[in-house]
Amino acid sequence: MEKNPDITPFSARPAGPSDVPALAELHAQSFAEGRWSSGQIAASLASPEAFAFLAQKEGAACGFILCRAAAGEAEILTFCVIPSVRRHGAGAALLSAAQKESQRRKASRLFLEVAADNAAAKALYEKAGFCVAGVRAKYYARQTGSVDALTMALEIPPA
Repeated sequence: MEKNPDITPFSARPAGPSDVPALAELHAQSFAEGRWSSGQIAASLASPEAFAFLAQKEGAACGFILCRAAAGEAEILTFCVIPSVRRHGAGAALLSAAQKESQRRKASRLFLEVAADNAAAKALYEKAGFCVAGVRAKYYARQTGSVDALTMALEIPPA
């Protein structure tokens, strides 16, 4: 899908505790199964190793990424973009912000997990430079059965 140059781009700003209700709502809109509660998001965000970014377009929140960095590595804990704006650049903006913050925190790699059957997310991650690093068999439970999780990694150059 081509991007329209006349469309206002997405921005990614740091997210904090005051954003938790919005983050929980975005997560609920984005996931049919496995959505995180406000409490789960708040607890993850409260960790000193955690950082998050909120994607916005014209002031409207449309997605977020929640990560943590420790011991030279960073991990995406959860990442979502609401369905109505997927494939228009919000996810790429969030991944870029997470990569830059991971680099600032001296992480040499950024990891994530994705369901093996999530072709759109896998394509986004591969376009951003992530490579499959491992498989967790039957990790995600679905009504139709279990789905493998792919562990993916992005090498981050030193700042």
